[in-house]
Amino acid sequence: MDKILVTRPVRGKGHMRSKQEKASSRAGVLLSTPALLFVCTFVLFPLGFAIYISLTDWPLIGPYHFVGLANYRNAFSDPQFIHAVLFTLTYTGIVTGPIFVVGYGLAVLVRSNRFGAKFFRTVFFLPFVVGLTTVSYMFTLELQPNSGGVDFILSKLGIVSDSQAWTVSYGPALAAICVIVVWFAAGLTMLILMGGMQAVPNELYEAAETDGASWWEKERLITIPLVRRSMALSLIISVIGSFLAFNQFFILVQNNGSLETVVEWVYQTAFNQYHLAYGTTMAVLMMVVIAVVSGAQFVAFREPTER
Repeated sequence: MDKILVTRPVRGKGHMRSKQEKASSRAGVLLSTPALLFVCTFVLFPLGFAIYISLTDWPLIGPYHFVGLANYRNAFSDPQFIHAVLFTLTYTGIVTGPIFVVGYGLAVLVRSNRFGAKFFRTVFFLPFVVGLTTVSYMFTLELQPNSGGVDFILSKLGIVSDSQAWTVSYGPALAAICVIVVWFAAGLTMLILMGGMQAVPNELYEAAETDGASWWEKERLITIPLVRRSMALSLIISVIGSFLAFNQFFILVQNNGSLETVVEWVYQTAFNQYHLAYGTTMAVLMMVVIAVVSGAQFVAFREPTER
């Protein structure tokens, strides 16, 4: 009797590859689920709830009603809110440039591995580690007109002759806060830029030196183009931090209306005046402004090949 051979279909490599891809997809979904839940719980849901609150007359305590866009219309015609926005923009424009310039200079000083570089990196970054709240409280004492160290040092240098009330007047208070913030934030900018600078191959600098390039030519033609992403990151962090300024103003010049930032005005409106919905509206508008400014910076610092 002849044997009947039954052949089974041979599964090709494509079938095995599809099974592996499905397994990889399932593993990716399982691994990303905790992060997705975290983002939904602590980012998307609070953001959506904040937008909903801004469309109501929600007080801090008591019932509320839906009012639509009334809070947004009131915000655009509120002189105090407009003043807070303009002052925040002014403050951001003042401190952003010096923070970047000082941070870039410090990064140039400590980017090499010469003797003492690690020590100075630690010293320059130390104010950021200490924290802006602690730094602000420290300068609350140092800026006192009769017992503070700032007046003592400046009088010895001949810069001021009488005791200066640094935290009372608009000009001296803003100048003092800007100097404090530059000293505080320049270390973080230094660290970001230094990481980008250390990734630049030394062969490029050696070739430029062979061609007779000066230090500034090497910085302009090699370093700056190759650390564009680090520069963009440092500027975006600096601008966002300036837009969200609160601690230094609340601690050093509390209840000074001429030096009130948007975040401080939101705090006063929501928790001191119990207008939670109106304060949330201002916070949402500020979030939109920050998103627009950050997006503009991303576009400005794109690589030439990405444009």
